[in-house]
Amino acid sequence: MPGSPITRFNRCLSDARKRGAPLPEAVALATADARGRPAVRYVLLKGADNRGFVFYTNLRSRKGQELACNPNASIAVYWDVTGHQIRIDGAVELVGDAEADDYWRERPRASRIASLVSQQSAELSSRAKLDAAYRAAIRRYGDGDIPRPRHWTGYRLIPSRIEFWIRREPRLHHRDLYEKKRGRWTKKLLQP
Repeated sequence: MPGSPITRFNRCLSDARKRGAPLPEAVALATADARGRPAVRYVLLKGADNRGFVFYTNLRSRKGQELACNPNASIAVYWDVTGHQIRIDGAVELVGDAEADDYWRERPRASRIASLVSQQSAELSSRAKLDAAYRAAIRRYGDGDIPRPRHWTGYRLIPSRIEFWIRREPRLHHRDLYEKKRGRWTKKLLQP
C-alpha cells in the first residue's frame, strides 16, 4: 500500500519553502461553469491534510458561482526550484463556519477590510469608489472587530487523484499517480 500522497505533498511544499520558491502556496485553481467552460486562476492554499486542500474566497465571485453549480475542481502547482509539479483533482465542499471564522481572525486587518468592501468579480465603475469604500470601512470599524461576511468562506478540495511530476532529463520525467478507490489510495507509475 502506498504512503499518503497528502504527506508527500506537504513534504514537497516544505522543501519548496526551504529552497526559496516564491509564494509556494500559490496554486492554479481550475473550475468549470454549468456548461463545462473552464476557467483557471491562482489562489493561496491555506491548508492540506487528510481531509483535503483548503482555499478561501468570496462565494459571489466567478469561482464561487462556478463551484456552486459544478462542485468539482483541480489545482496545480509548479515549483521550478525543486522541479516538482503536483496536480490534484476532486470534489469540493465548503468548510464549516467555525473553521472559516478561525482563519478570518488570522488574516491581516487590512485584508479583512478589503474582503468586506470588495464585490469580487463584479464590474467596478471606478477605482476611486473602491478606495473610498475601503477608507470608509477603516473609519467604521476603527480598532473594533471586523465580522466575517457570510459570503466569504473556504472550500476544501477532497482529492480523488493526485499526480506528482518530477522534472528529469532528457525529458524522461517521473510521474506517480495516486487514485483514491473505496477509501484507499492506490499508486501507479505513468509514462513521461
